Formats: sequence, C-alpha cells, structure tokens
Amino acid sequence: MNPYVVVTCRTEEKKSSTASGEGSDPEWNESFLFTITRGCDELHIKLMDENTFQDDDFLGEATISLEEVFREGEVGSTSHQLYKDDEECGSIRLGLTFTREERDECDEDY
Repeated sequence: MNPYVVVTCRTEEKKSSTASGEGSDPEWNESFLFTITRGCDELHIKLMDENTFQDDDFLGEATISLEEVFREGEVGSTSHQLYKDDEECGSIRLGLTFTREERDECDEDY
C-alpha cells in the first residue's frame, strides 16, 4: 500500500507525500498551511492509495470541525475516525494549530 492524504479547506487543497511501502500504519509528520476565511469551519481529510497504472484507490475520509482549534489556538494530536461508504474503516491522528493573522490599523474598514 502507498497511502497519501488530501486535506481540503473549502476550495484550497493540499496533498501529503506518499508513504511508499508503509502499509496500513503510515506516518507523514508533515505540516500544511491554509488561509482560513469566514465560512471555513471544517477540514476534509481523504486517505488515498497511490497506484502506478490505475486510478488511485479511495481508502476513507473524515470531516473535522475547526471550532475547537479556533477557540483554543491549538489541538494536540487527536484520533479521527475514517469512513468509507458510511462504515468506519480506520482512523487518522493529526494535530491542528490556528494562528490569527495580525492586521495593520490601515487595513480596517472606516
């Protein structure tokens, strides 16, 4: 198995490296930076298996609310259930950090 993860926030999408040969217990230890705008309140995680001569296989997905990370600023490594065809099919652990962008006074609307 050659798994990778696609992380989506609204229309912005990021893809992890492929964990080649790591089987059913891959570890990526990667960071992704998203620009969060109003209305973006969840991340969508999709786990895929990379294939060379065929379409990649869908392994499972999770939707993660961003409410806690917005409130706390950081959420440590937490396990999230993955689903495929409405059935639990595994889990993925990830940590989240939210940093509010500082704005200059001249950026304020008058």
